[in-house]
Amino acid sequence: MTNAKTILTVDDSGSLRQMVSFVLRDAGYGVIEAVDGKDGLEKARKQTVDLVLTDQNMPGMDGLSLIRALRDMKNYRSVPILMLTTESGDEIKAQGKAVGATGWMVKPFDPARLTEVVRKLIG
Repeated sequence: MTNAKTILTVDDSGSLRQMVSFVLRDAGYGVIEAVDGKDGLEKARKQTVDLVLTDQNMPGMDGLSLIRALRDMKNYRSVPILMLTTESGDEIKAQGKAVGATGWMVKPFDPARLTEVVRKLIG
């Protein structure tokens, strides 16, 4: 499947990254894993992906900072970026929207729901 869409998943929790990757690969997507925001940004610079899935609370660079940095890059202005986080307050969601997050999913996530949202965004 060379034309599979690729998703960059950014989370400092290894077990969560594994779970997300498993669900997405099972649905036919290619997955690039990043351990935190800085790693995610580095990987995004090397290869433009079809969707970014990021946690908010990570050491070094949080999800909002990562989204801001990605939106500053020409090839990431229209790429969907989903926040997958334990944060569910209106204030943080408003901040996410302000920096360019496309959507929001709260952990623990439902695998079927994640796949459905990703399909809606990138097919």
